[in-house]
Amino acid sequence: MARVTVEDCLDNEDNRFALVILASNRTRQIMKGAKVQLESHKYKNKPAVLALREIAAGRVRYDRPSREAVDTYIEELKQRFG
Repeated sequence: MARVTVEDCLDNEDNRFALVILASNRTRQIMKGAKVQLESHKYKNKPAVLALREIAAGRVRYDRPSREAVDTYIEELKQRFG
């Protein structure tokens, strides 16, 4: 199976920081047992690779503008770590 790259994912999410947040959140969901949205899980990919593949395929995306998601993430970090 071909490699997945960040550039593959940028077709669906143009903000690299938002992409990292989306991929890390999805990776955590997969690690906790969430159903994988692609058939590629048959190939024993690691959760981070699966998350990137889902994003590149357009199966996983933000439910709001990515800038808003990034701002929310930053605010949560400020509250958590001061």
